[in-house]
Amino acid sequence: MSQIVRITAQDGTPVEFFDEILGSGAIKDAYSSPDGSYVAVFYRDTKLNNAITRERLEKIVAMGGKVFSEQGGVYWKHLFNWPESVVEHEGRLGFITRMFPSQFLFEFGSVNNDMLNIKDGEKEGKWFASASHRSRYLDPRELGDWSSYFRICIRIARAVARLHRSGLAHSDLSYKNILIDPIAGTPYILEVDSIVVPGVYPPDVLGTPDFIAPEVLATIDLSLDDPNKMLPNRRTDEHAMAVLFYMYLLYRHPLRGRKIWDSDPVKDEALGMGTSALFIEHPTDSTNRVNGDNLKPGSLPWGDPSQMPYTVTGPYLKELFDRAFMEGLHNPVKRPIASEWEMALVKTVDLLQPCENPSCLQKWYVFDNTSKPKCPFCGTPYSRPLPVLDLYSSRGGGKFLPDKHRLMVYNQQSLYLWHTNRNISPNEKLTSEQLSPVGDFHFRQGAWLFVNRRLEGAMIIKSDSSKVPLPTNESVELTDGLQILFDPEDGGRLANIQLVLP
Repeated sequence: MSQIVRITAQDGTPVEFFDEILGSGAIKDAYSSPDGSYVAVFYRDTKLNNAITRERLEKIVAMGGKVFSEQGGVYWKHLFNWPESVVEHEGRLGFITRMFPSQFLFEFGSVNNDMLNIKDGEKEGKWFASASHRSRYLDPRELGDWSSYFRICIRIARAVARLHRSGLAHSDLSYKNILIDPIAGTPYILEVDSIVVPGVYPPDVLGTPDFIAPEVLATIDLSLDDPNKMLPNRRTDEHAMAVLFYMYLLYRHPLRGRKIWDSDPVKDEALGMGTSALFIEHPTDSTNRVNGDNLKPGSLPWGDPSQMPYTVTGPYLKELFDRAFMEGLHNPVKRPIASEWEMALVKTVDLLQPCENPSCLQKWYVFDNTSKPKCPFCGTPYSRPLPVLDLYSSRGGGKFLPDKHRLMVYNQQSLYLWHTNRNISPNEKLTSEQLSPVGDFHFRQGAWLFVNRRLEGAMIIKSDSSKVPLPTNESVELTDGLQILFDPEDGGRLANIQLVLP
């Protein structure tokens, strides 16, 4: 029977945990507290039980306290499994961290009486990033819909941007070290104890296969003191992040195509993911295109880019995928940074449309800017007039310039402050009031309406440039060419409405 171990953390906090291993990783063992609210994690490798590891943990714990105490700090607590105190027991260093929420454990398990025995197991992202895994093994109730994966990616980008702003790098972003809940659209980032401070605390690992940056693989055989050796850093995080987003949205790997680089599997892997890495959807080099005939059962259409191209993610993400997997694949400085991904993902969410087919597995799709839009996943065409809001914002002097930002309208959709003023960003710093909708859209009796809920200065601009107030709790019909000034202040946005007819 398990015994309870009682120790005191470095900060004086009493700690209790069972002396039975709850789970093990490559270099650590975890032990559960009696009430299940936290775990004690100890390094198994004796080489890591030293003064450098202690100092590193102390700094990470202190940094976590700073991050969580800043404006919006509570937001980060829900995204990071951050070490909260340093502990030592029987010569092994470790830390205390919260037990991750139950939403990140499989509720239903795999199909066929949980043939994979994953019920109550961790929702590692690998289960959701493979078309074959999704279709053959997972209970549909675990999958969420396509829009939820955009929310997951937004939060990952936001979290990585927060680390990078502090001069840190995660060093091992992968679908193994980020748990996800596709129902709520939420990620949970693990392995924070291994974050890298470049030039101060080197990485413990080089990363996880599938996510290691090409430059790291290309120099993997060099000694640690070789100046040409590349170690995980912010730029390698940016590569791993791009791979994650591609896999979460398209359920395939961006570099694993048909090309065989070497007859030796080890060398083939090193080349295909390293010095010879080539985007499977490269527009001018088709040598690494996917061979759809060799795909696993259940992988189609997602596994074959010719059937489901990356352009279904919309124009903003296509641009960043191009930079990540072509311009920046072998030139790290050209990779999109985390904040660019965050902004592109937010703008893409504003292009999402609900599919009119109740049986559609993805439920949502990105508007493709055609006159006759249809769902790319089930082929269902859009059947009614579609309002498109092109957003412009004031830059002073009464001039409104295009923001290259569109908002697609659907029934009961909400409008938020970040839509009405370019100086407001949807991030962790927004208050509950700022997160509340300021307006909403409705389809009634064949007409689209915008209802102003709490925009005090909103106005309707007529064709002769005259302005008519749009009071709160009043509505206006959305017609082709109508203009609505949501906010007259600096940075306030003007919407020009286009009505796309089916």
